[in-house]
Amino acid sequence: MRQRNDVRLALLLSRLPLAAILLCLVFSAACSGNRRPASPVRGSLGAPVQKGFASWYGPGFHGRRTANGERYDMNDLTAAHPSLPFGTLVEVRNPRTGESVRVRINDRGPFSKNRVIDLSYAAARQAGVWKPGTAFVEIYLAPGGERVGPSRYTVQVAAFSEHERAVALHQELARIYPETTVHSDGTWNRVRVGTFAHRQQAESVRRELAVLGLPSVVVAAQ
Repeated sequence: MRQRNDVRLALLLSRLPLAAILLCLVFSAACSGNRRPASPVRGSLGAPVQKGFASWYGPGFHGRRTANGERYDMNDLTAAHPSLPFGTLVEVRNPRTGESVRVRINDRGPFSKNRVIDLSYAAARQAGVWKPGTAFVEIYLAPGGERVGPSRYTVQVAAFSEHERAVALHQELARIYPETTVHSDGTWNRVRVGTFAHRQQAESVRRELAVLGLPSVVVAAQ
């Protein structure tokens, strides 16, 4: 039955305008915010996980969605990292000034080969990164920092600036996945499938969608 449904969904999606499919693929990747998959945290409290330059981001991103589905709050102690799993707690130390801050990874970035972490405004102030804009730092795994994941998960299939395109994809997906929804924040209209208590369940659906040519990302459910 599932095999017939998969074929049916593929046929339904094939009737969508090419531009819609392309946007689906592009914005799914963009909203995941990452060019590389998350990798396990390596390191200990006695040795840094990573060394390099930190930067920060603030008012221009305040209130926007982060890569894990949360809303960015520049006054929270959070950070963006290219590969550390979402929910990882790390301590960022500024060896020049002796300042440090403990942050939770909830976003992807910075997308510059010369930087290793992007701090929130509040975190940058505590770590002595705010005034200079960038600073050399050492990243340590914080106590209890293995992971703090969200309580529920969902699968984000695409994000469109045009609400009509999101609705069109939603209608097609909902024939096979009735739990498909559209989440709008005034800028993006995100098409998501399901709400799951366990990440493994969400990953299973993500793999099904990937087989159909729809690369998706597992994010925190709101």
